[in-house]
Amino acid sequence: MNGERPFPLLCITGATGTGKSGVALFLAGVFPIGVINADSRQVYADFPLITAQPGHAERGICPHRLYGFLPTAEKLGAGAYARRAVTCVREERAAGRLPALVGGTGLYFRALLEGIAPIPEIPAELSSRMEERCRSEGSPALHALLAGRDPDYARKIHPNDRQRICRALAVLEHTGRKVSWWHARPLPPRPFRTLKIGVALPMPELEERLERRIDAMLAGGALREARAAFARCPDPLAPGWSGIGCAELFRLLAGELTPEQCRALWRKNTRAYAKRQNTWFRADREIKFFRPEELDGIAECVAAFLQ
Repeated sequence: MNGERPFPLLCITGATGTGKSGVALFLAGVFPIGVINADSRQVYADFPLITAQPGHAERGICPHRLYGFLPTAEKLGAGAYARRAVTCVREERAAGRLPALVGGTGLYFRALLEGIAPIPEIPAELSSRMEERCRSEGSPALHALLAGRDPDYARKIHPNDRQRICRALAVLEHTGRKVSWWHARPLPPRPFRTLKIGVALPMPELEERLERRIDAMLAGGALREARAAFARCPDPLAPGWSGIGCAELFRLLAGELTPEQCRALWRKNTRAYAKRQNTWFRADREIKFFRPEELDGIAECVAAFLQ
């Protein structure tokens, strides 16, 4: 850190639909806060409603950054996210605000808080070419190719893990170095000290909230939003369509699902995702968990952290 004193960073995380944004907005009335998105779905410009991005009124309460800026056809990996987020964190700190990461993407939090291998950005053309090769030759064939060139990394990933296989081969071609070589590089220390707040609810209660939210999104124009995005980017493999809600609505627009099937599948996949998020975050012993309405307790925890 070159002698830099670690500065405070607040993390507000938890499963989808637990009320993380509401907690952040409450805290913004108590402390000078700058919110930085840590949700891999809320970066997409085409899906503000489907991904539950903060609206104009919410953004007027305090600064909100890294929301709704990415085209549907582009991807924001954990490393690229961390580089952007570090810049935002430093800028919010320089402005005299407490930087607050808010979201539910565990890999985004890990990349920022723990650091990530300094692999250079891979050109989009190379990534697309590798994806196309994987579609034509199959993931197992490319995994076998990777095993011959980077056996240490290949042993860590499944032969059907298309995303990691393609990225590893693209890294090799672009940098001339194995992913395992990049992962062995020492990481610089992080310039902040962190308080992790988890917002959580029992699953039966959360499931009811999620179902109500999905119904509200559908009533509020989610299909209209998806149809407009479909007109701009009808590629089912575009990264923006891979999110829950987006994927099901794409299949509805493509004629693969009826409206009833779309809604049922959206609800099912959202519940499953929330359970996976709970498992991820419960494994982190540093997270202090609260119910979303325990706002005074959360504020007291933040105040103690800042003191």
